[in-house]
Amino acid sequence: MSGFKRAFGMVKRKPTPPSTIRVEPAQILGALPVAVAMLDESDTICFVNYAGEEFFGSSSAVLKNQSLSDILPADHPIFLLVERARNDGLTVAEHDMVLEGPRLSRRGCAIQVAPVSDAPGHVVMTLQDESAARALDQQMSARNAARSITGMAAILAHEVKNPLSGIRGAAQLLETSVPANDRELAVLIRDEADRIRAMVERMETFGEKKMERAAVNIHRVLEHVRKLAGSGFAARIRFIESYDPSLPHVNGNRDQLIQVLLNLVKNGAEAIAGTERLDGEIHLTTGFHHGVRLSASSGRSRANLPIFVAVRDNGPGIPEDIRRHLFEPFISTKASGSGLGLALVAKIVADHGGLIDVDSRPGRTEFRVNLPVFEEPPESSH
Repeated sequence: MSGFKRAFGMVKRKPTPPSTIRVEPAQILGALPVAVAMLDESDTICFVNYAGEEFFGSSSAVLKNQSLSDILPADHPIFLLVERARNDGLTVAEHDMVLEGPRLSRRGCAIQVAPVSDAPGHVVMTLQDESAARALDQQMSARNAARSITGMAAILAHEVKNPLSGIRGAAQLLETSVPANDRELAVLIRDEADRIRAMVERMETFGEKKMERAAVNIHRVLEHVRKLAGSGFAARIRFIESYDPSLPHVNGNRDQLIQVLLNLVKNGAEAIAGTERLDGEIHLTTGFHHGVRLSASSGRSRANLPIFVAVRDNGPGIPEDIRRHLFEPFISTKASGSGLGLALVAKIVADHGGLIDVDSRPGRTEFRVNLPVFEEPPESSH
C-alpha cells in the first residue's frame, strides 16, 4: 500500500522550511528603483539609496550627514512638505516640483514625504523625475496627431499637385503676355502656387516610410549642423559645445538626425533673433544618461536610450500654453510658421525609438533628444 501511495503522490511531504536568508530594510530600500532619502529631526540626510545617489548626482558618503539646505535653498517648498509630514504625522505629496540648487537641477519631480513612526522627528522621502513620462505622453499625442494627417497628405498630394501645376503654368504664360501693371499679379499667383506645393510636400514627409538605420557618430552630425548654421542663419550667434567623447555610436539615420538637429538649432537661432540681443548663444551638449528606457513598438522589449543630445538657447522662452502642444502639427510660436517643423522632429525621433523633451523658461530653452545605442547584430550560428 505504501508503494501505491508513493506512486500516486498520496504520501504526505514534509513542509519546506522557511528561508533562512535575512534581508535588512536598508538592503530592500537600496534595491528600489525609486530615489529614497531619510532625514533626521534637523533635516540632515542620514540615509540615501542607490537610486537617490543617481538622483542627487552624488555618492552616499558625500550626501550622508549633509543638510538638505546645503542642496536646496532654505525657502524651497520641499521644507514645508517635510514639516507637514513631521508635525501632522501624515504622508504628504507634491507633483511637478522644481528642484534647483547649486549642484542639483531637476524639473517635473514628484515628491512624497512620510514620517518614520519608530524614529521621532525622522521622515523618509521618495523622489521621482516625471519629466521623461510627461515627455513620452506628449510625444505619443504628437505622433498620433502626425499619423492623422498622413492620410490627408496623401489626398492633398494626389488632388492638389496636378491642379497646382496647371495654375503655375498658366501664371507663367500670363507673365509674358499681360501689361506690366498686371504682371505683378501673375507673379503673385505663381509664388502662392509654389508655396502651397511646398506645404503639401512637407506634409508628405509624415508618411510611414521604412527608415534605414546604421551606426552614426552623433558628434559628426552636430559638427555638420553647426557648420551649416554658422555659415547661414546663425552666423551671428555664438556656439558653445560640450561633448562627451566617450559616447558610442547612435543607432540612427544620419540624414534624418541632421534634419532633426538642424531644425532645433534653427528654432533657437530664430528665437534669439526675435529678441535682437547681441549675446545670443546656442549650447550643444551630448552625454550619457543611465536608466532611460522605452517600450519598443512591438511591445515585447524595451529600448535603452542612454545617449542624449541637448540644444539650448538663451532666447525668450516658450509660452506655457504652447509648450504643452509644441510637437503637435500646426502649432507654432512664429507668426509666419507652418507648425510642421517640430511635429516632424517628434515623428523622426519616435521613428528612431527615441524620446524628445523640452524645458523652457524666460531666457533659457532646452530641447533634449534621447537616442538608442548602436549594437552589433549577433553573429548567426550555422
